[in-house]
Amino acid sequence: MKNKFNMPRELNITLAKRNLVDYIWKSANMEGVMVTYPETDAIFNGMNVANYKVEEIVLINNLKHAWQFVLGHVDYPTDFAFICKVNQLIGANLYYNAGHLRNVPVNIGGTEWKPSMPDAAQIKVDLEEVLAIEKTTDRALTLMCFIMRQQMFIDGNKRTATLVANHVLIAHGGGTISIAQEDIQEFSNLAKTYYESGDMEKLKLFLYEKCLHGVLVTEEEEKEQKAHEELLKTFDH
Repeated sequence: MKNKFNMPRELNITLAKRNLVDYIWKSANMEGVMVTYPETDAIFNGMNVANYKVEEIVLINNLKHAWQFVLGHVDYPTDFAFICKVNQLIGANLYYNAGHLRNVPVNIGGTEWKPSMPDAAQIKVDLEEVLAIEKTTDRALTLMCFIMRQQMFIDGNKRTATLVANHVLIAHGGGTISIAQEDIQEFSNLAKTYYESGDMEKLKLFLYEKCLHGVLVTEEEEKEQKAHEELLKTFDH
């Protein structure tokens, strides 16, 4: 799978920050919190919004904090510890043992398939293999699918998987992943099929075609950007 976008990292970070509320809004919708974009923006900025449960407000604020962590640690390796930290932020004050591997069995709604109990040592071995994938887009999408199916945590696995995949993408100018409301059902159906079969290719293709966003930057534009950055540096001395 070839890279879909190849942006300068700073441009990718800037675009992610500009669209942060949109990503959080879509993630909340994925979790069944049918908040509107303006309401999400208000919650993001610390305003009171009526008619939502405390847990729903916490979920949105946790997504904000997790995104801020991801964007503030772009240079940090996307390793086991990083994944656990993202889940800890996502699940704070929402569910038991956030950030720690689950030690109880779980079921997946809509399918009879049951994930095995997570094993830290094996997960770390498998992670090394995934993170060794050369192409940024392929690595990020494979990692997202891997974390989803592992069901490492008692809750928040899709949110964690999406944020961790975005960490890989943003660090290498690969764009961002977000799932629009109109695509949630198709995503859920493909995810269930993937859980049962273990074959992630159709889900990855769907994510690649419908959920991966960015801007196309030509080599000439990239050269111009670098030349402009070098010019600006001369004013810092």
